Amino acid sequence: MTVHFIGAGPGAADLITVRGRDLIARCPVCLHAGSLVPPALLDHCPAGARIVDTAPLSLDDIEAEFVRAHAAGQDVARLHSGDLSVWSAVAEQMRRLDARAIPYTLTPGVPAFAAAAAALGRELTLPGVAQSLVLTRVSGRASPMPAGERLEAFAATGATLAIHLAIHRLADIVAALAPCYGADCPVAVVVRASWPDERIIRATLATIAERIAADPVERTALILVGRSLAASDFQDSALYSIDYQRRFRGRDGL
Repeated sequence: MTVHFIGAGPGAADLITVRGRDLIARCPVCLHAGSLVPPALLDHCPAGARIVDTAPLSLDDIEAEFVRAHAAGQDVARLHSGDLSVWSAVAEQMRRLDARAIPYTLTPGVPAFAAAAAALGRELTLPGVAQSLVLTRVSGRASPMPAGERLEAFAATGATLAIHLAIHRLADIVAALAPCYGADCPVAVVVRASWPDERIIRATLATIAERIAADPVERTALILVGRSLAASDFQDSALYSIDYQRRFRGRDGL
Protein backbone atom coordinates (compact mmCIF):
# COMPACT_ATOMS: atom_id res chain seq x y z
CA MET A 1 0.00 0.00 0.00
CA THR A 2 1.24 3.48 -0.89
CA VAL A 3 -0.06 7.01 -0.37
CA HIS A 4 0.41 8.97 -3.60
CA PHE A 5 0.55 12.73 -3.05
CA ILE A 6 -0.46 14.35 -6.33
CA GLY A 7 -0.25 17.98 -7.39
CA ALA A 8 -3.63 18.48 -9.03
CA GLY A 9 -2.68 21.70 -10.80
CA PRO A 10 -4.06 25.24 -10.52
CA GLY A 11 -7.68 24.59 -11.42
CA ALA A 12 -8.33 23.43 -14.97
CA ALA A 13 -9.03 19.70 -14.84
CA ASP A 14 -6.77 18.99 -17.82
CA LEU A 15 -3.77 20.71 -16.22
CA ILE A 16 -2.72 17.55 -14.39
CA THR A 17 0.17 15.31 -15.36
CA VAL A 18 -0.47 12.00 -17.08
CA ARG A 19 1.15 10.29 -14.11
CA GLY A 20 -1.18 12.04 -11.69
CA ARG A 21 -4.25 11.16 -13.72
CA ASP A 22 -3.21 7.50 -13.97
CA LEU A 23 -2.58 7.27 -10.24
CA ILE A 24 -6.05 8.60 -9.50
CA ALA A 25 -7.50 6.01 -11.86
CA ARG A 26 -5.97 3.07 -10.03
CA CYS A 27 -6.30 4.10 -6.37
CA PRO A 28 -9.34 2.74 -4.49
CA VAL A 29 -9.15 5.67 -2.04
CA CYS A 30 -8.99 9.36 -2.97
CA LEU A 31 -8.54 12.21 -0.50
CA HIS A 32 -8.95 15.65 -2.05
CA ALA A 33 -9.09 19.29 -0.99
CA GLY A 34 -12.66 19.86 -2.06
CA SER A 35 -12.61 23.66 -2.18
CA LEU A 36 -9.48 23.83 -4.36
CA VAL A 37 -9.35 20.69 -6.52
CA PRO A 38 -11.64 20.66 -9.59
CA PRO A 39 -14.48 18.11 -9.17
CA ALA A 40 -13.89 16.81 -12.70
CA LEU A 41 -10.65 15.18 -11.55
CA LEU A 42 -12.70 12.83 -9.40
CA ASP A 43 -14.20 11.40 -12.60
CA HIS A 44 -10.88 9.54 -12.99
CA CYS A 45 -11.46 7.61 -9.76
CA PRO A 46 -12.29 3.93 -10.23
CA ALA A 47 -15.83 2.75 -9.70
CA GLY A 48 -16.62 2.25 -6.04
CA ALA A 49 -13.66 4.31 -4.81
CA ARG A 50 -13.81 5.82 -1.35
CA ILE A 51 -13.74 9.59 -2.01
CA VAL A 52 -13.11 11.87 0.96
CA ASP A 53 -13.20 15.67 0.94
CA THR A 54 -10.50 16.75 3.39
CA ALA A 55 -11.63 20.39 3.60
CA PRO A 56 -13.42 19.88 6.96
CA LEU A 57 -10.87 17.41 8.33
CA SER A 58 -8.05 17.95 10.81
CA LEU A 59 -4.55 16.52 10.35
CA ASP A 60 -5.48 13.76 12.81
CA ASP A 61 -8.54 12.91 10.72
CA ILE A 62 -6.46 12.72 7.54
CA GLU A 63 -3.90 10.52 9.27
CA ALA A 64 -6.72 8.22 10.36
CA GLU A 65 -7.77 7.85 6.72
CA PHE A 66 -4.21 6.87 5.79
CA VAL A 67 -4.09 4.34 8.62
CA ARG A 68 -7.45 2.84 7.62
CA ALA A 69 -6.32 2.46 4.00
CA HIS A 70 -2.99 1.00 5.09
CA ALA A 71 -4.73 -1.63 7.21
CA ALA A 72 -6.93 -2.52 4.22
CA GLY A 73 -3.98 -2.62 1.80
CA GLN A 74 -5.51 0.12 -0.36
CA ASP A 75 -3.47 2.69 -2.28
CA VAL A 76 -4.46 6.31 -1.69
CA ALA A 77 -4.50 9.20 -4.17
CA ARG A 78 -4.04 12.34 -2.06
CA LEU A 79 -4.85 15.38 -4.24
CA HIS A 80 -3.53 18.84 -3.45
CA SER A 81 -4.02 21.98 -5.51
CA GLY A 82 -1.15 23.38 -7.57
CA ASP A 83 2.25 21.84 -6.93
CA LEU A 84 3.31 19.96 -3.82
CA SER A 85 6.57 21.84 -3.29
CA VAL A 86 5.09 25.11 -1.98
CA TRP A 87 2.36 25.85 0.58
CA SER A 88 0.81 22.41 0.23
CA ALA A 89 0.97 21.25 3.89
CA VAL A 90 2.30 17.94 2.55
CA ALA A 91 5.38 17.96 4.80
CA GLU A 92 3.42 17.43 8.00
CA GLN A 93 1.48 14.56 6.43
CA MET A 94 4.69 12.89 5.24
CA ARG A 95 6.09 13.23 8.76
CA ARG A 96 3.07 11.33 10.12
CA LEU A 97 3.50 8.64 7.46
CA ASP A 98 7.22 8.34 8.22
CA ALA A 99 6.41 7.76 11.88
CA ARG A 100 4.09 4.91 10.91
CA ALA A 101 6.40 3.49 8.21
CA ILE A 102 3.68 3.96 5.58
CA PRO A 103 5.24 4.43 2.12
CA TYR A 104 4.37 7.40 -0.11
CA THR A 105 5.30 9.05 -3.40
CA LEU A 106 5.09 12.62 -4.68
CA THR A 107 3.90 13.60 -8.15
CA PRO A 108 4.42 17.29 -9.03
CA GLY A 109 1.72 19.48 -10.48
CA VAL A 110 1.41 22.71 -12.48
CA PRO A 111 1.96 25.58 -10.02
CA ALA A 112 -0.36 28.57 -9.78
CA PHE A 113 2.31 31.07 -10.87
CA ALA A 114 2.83 29.17 -14.14
CA ALA A 115 -0.90 29.17 -14.87
CA ALA A 116 -1.05 32.88 -14.07
CA ALA A 117 1.85 33.67 -16.39
CA ALA A 118 0.15 31.70 -19.16
CA ALA A 119 -3.08 33.61 -18.60
CA LEU A 120 -1.15 36.88 -18.84
CA GLY A 121 0.72 35.72 -21.93
CA ARG A 122 4.03 36.70 -20.35
CA GLU A 123 7.46 35.23 -19.73
CA LEU A 124 8.39 36.29 -16.19
CA THR A 125 12.17 36.32 -16.80
CA LEU A 126 13.36 38.64 -19.55
CA PRO A 127 16.99 39.36 -20.55
CA GLY A 128 18.19 42.60 -19.01
CA VAL A 129 14.91 43.10 -17.13
CA ALA A 130 14.49 40.30 -14.60
CA GLN A 131 16.16 36.91 -14.35
CA SER A 132 14.73 35.82 -11.01
CA LEU A 133 11.26 34.93 -9.82
CA VAL A 134 10.48 35.06 -6.10
CA LEU A 135 7.56 32.99 -4.81
CA THR A 136 6.46 34.41 -1.50
CA ARG A 137 3.51 35.33 0.70
CA VAL A 138 2.77 37.46 3.75
CA SER A 139 2.21 36.48 7.37
CA GLY A 140 -1.20 35.03 8.09
CA ARG A 141 -3.11 33.01 10.64
CA ALA A 142 -1.86 29.68 9.28
CA SER A 143 1.84 30.54 9.32
CA PRO A 144 3.96 33.62 10.10
CA MET A 145 6.80 34.67 7.83
CA PRO A 146 10.40 34.21 9.04
CA ALA A 147 11.98 37.50 10.08
CA GLY A 148 14.36 37.67 7.11
CA GLU A 149 11.74 37.01 4.44
CA ARG A 150 10.34 40.51 4.10
CA LEU A 151 8.82 41.94 0.93
CA GLU A 152 11.14 44.94 1.22
CA ALA A 153 14.16 42.61 1.07
CA PHE A 154 12.88 40.82 -2.00
CA ALA A 155 11.97 44.14 -3.64
CA ALA A 156 15.56 45.33 -3.32
CA THR A 157 16.62 42.66 -5.83
CA GLY A 158 14.29 43.92 -8.57
CA ALA A 159 13.12 40.37 -9.21
CA THR A 160 9.63 39.52 -10.42
CA LEU A 161 7.48 38.70 -7.40
CA ALA A 162 4.66 36.16 -7.28
CA ILE A 163 2.86 36.87 -4.02
CA HIS A 164 0.49 34.12 -2.92
CA LEU A 165 -2.34 34.08 -0.37
CA ALA A 166 -2.11 37.82 0.19
CA ILE A 167 -4.86 39.71 -1.62
CA HIS A 168 -6.29 40.77 1.76
CA ARG A 169 -3.02 42.62 2.50
CA LEU A 170 -2.83 44.53 -0.77
CA ALA A 171 -2.37 47.96 0.84
CA ASP A 172 0.55 46.69 2.92
CA ILE A 173 2.11 45.08 -0.16
CA VAL A 174 1.95 48.32 -2.15
CA ALA A 175 3.49 50.27 0.73
CA ALA A 176 6.34 47.76 1.04
CA LEU A 177 7.15 47.54 -2.67
CA ALA A 178 6.60 51.01 -4.10
CA PRO A 179 9.82 52.57 -2.72
CA CYS A 180 11.95 50.02 -4.62
CA TYR A 181 9.90 49.27 -7.73
CA GLY A 182 8.39 52.72 -8.24
CA ALA A 183 4.73 53.68 -8.38
CA ASP A 184 4.57 52.96 -12.11
CA CYS A 185 5.71 49.33 -11.75
CA PRO A 186 3.30 46.90 -13.43
CA VAL A 187 1.07 44.70 -11.26
CA ALA A 188 -1.26 41.89 -12.30
CA VAL A 189 -3.75 40.11 -10.09
CA VAL A 190 -4.84 36.79 -11.54
CA VAL A 191 -7.92 35.41 -9.85
CA ARG A 192 -8.54 31.64 -10.01
CA ALA A 193 -5.98 31.09 -12.74
CA SER A 194 -7.14 28.48 -15.30
CA TRP A 195 -10.60 28.05 -13.72
CA PRO A 196 -13.66 28.85 -15.90
CA ASP A 197 -14.24 32.06 -13.92
CA GLU A 198 -10.64 33.27 -14.19
CA ARG A 199 -10.18 37.05 -13.97
CA ILE A 200 -7.18 39.26 -14.68
CA ILE A 201 -6.74 42.75 -13.25
CA ARG A 202 -3.80 44.76 -14.63
CA ALA A 203 -2.59 47.97 -13.05
CA THR A 204 0.46 49.58 -11.44
CA LEU A 205 1.52 49.83 -7.82
CA ALA A 206 -0.05 53.30 -7.83
CA THR A 207 -3.42 52.16 -9.18
CA ILE A 208 -3.92 48.52 -8.13
CA ALA A 209 -5.66 49.29 -4.83
CA GLU A 210 -8.23 51.46 -6.61
CA ARG A 211 -8.78 48.80 -9.28
CA ILE A 212 -9.34 46.06 -6.69
CA ALA A 213 -11.69 48.31 -4.70
CA ALA A 214 -13.78 48.71 -7.84
CA ASP A 215 -13.63 45.00 -8.66
CA PRO A 216 -13.25 43.22 -5.28
CA VAL A 217 -11.27 40.00 -4.94
CA GLU A 218 -11.68 37.90 -1.82
CA ARG A 219 -9.59 34.75 -2.32
CA THR A 220 -7.66 32.43 -4.65
CA ALA A 221 -5.73 35.27 -6.24
CA LEU A 222 -2.07 35.62 -7.16
CA ILE A 223 -0.37 39.03 -7.17
CA LEU A 224 2.47 39.45 -9.67
CA VAL A 225 4.75 42.49 -9.49
CA GLY A 226 7.68 43.43 -11.68
CA ARG A 227 8.91 45.14 -14.82
CA SER A 228 8.81 41.88 -16.76
CA LEU A 229 5.00 42.08 -16.77
CA ALA A 230 4.96 44.87 -19.35
CA ALA A 231 8.46 45.22 -20.84
CA SER A 232 8.63 45.15 -24.63
CA ASP A 233 12.07 46.59 -25.38
CA PHE A 234 14.10 43.83 -23.75
CA GLN A 235 17.08 42.34 -25.55
CA ASP A 236 16.84 39.01 -27.34
CA SER A 237 18.20 36.02 -25.52
CA ALA A 238 21.60 34.80 -26.78
CA LEU A 239 20.17 31.28 -26.86
CA TYR A 240 18.97 31.59 -30.47
CA SER A 241 21.54 34.08 -31.69
CA ILE A 242 23.29 33.09 -34.93
CA ASP A 243 26.59 33.79 -33.16
CA TYR A 244 25.87 31.57 -30.18
CA GLN A 245 27.43 28.11 -30.47
CA ARG A 246 26.30 25.29 -28.25
CA ARG A 247 26.70 21.53 -28.19
CA PHE A 248 23.58 20.64 -30.16
CA ARG A 249 23.71 23.45 -32.69
CA GLY A 250 26.52 21.87 -34.67
CA ARG A 251 27.55 24.86 -36.79
CA ASP A 252 31.19 24.94 -37.80
CA GLY A 253 33.33 28.02 -37.63
CA LEU A 254 31.49 29.76 -34.78
